[in-house]
Amino acid sequence: MTDNQHDKYIFYTKMAWAIYALITLVVIVVLVLFVARDNEERFFYSIMPAAAAYVFRPSDRVLSNLILKFTGVSKPTGPE
Repeated sequence: MTDNQHDKYIFYTKMAWAIYALITLVVIVVLVLFVARDNEERFFYSIMPAAAAYVFRPSDRVLSNLILKFTGVSKPTGPE
């Protein structure tokens, strides 16, 4: 694999994690602003989606398969 493809894979991995973090942030904002009724619910809805997103984060294998599916760049196989 060339360095260019390796750099592309690293870029797409960082982009995927940024999108994942932004989706989590949007869910938190929607829950806090539109669903929560009092301060206790606002606090709960501000920390629990982030905790759930951390616990249920995609594995490297799943993330690599999605990157390959959408961009066509595969995970590097050799030593870095």
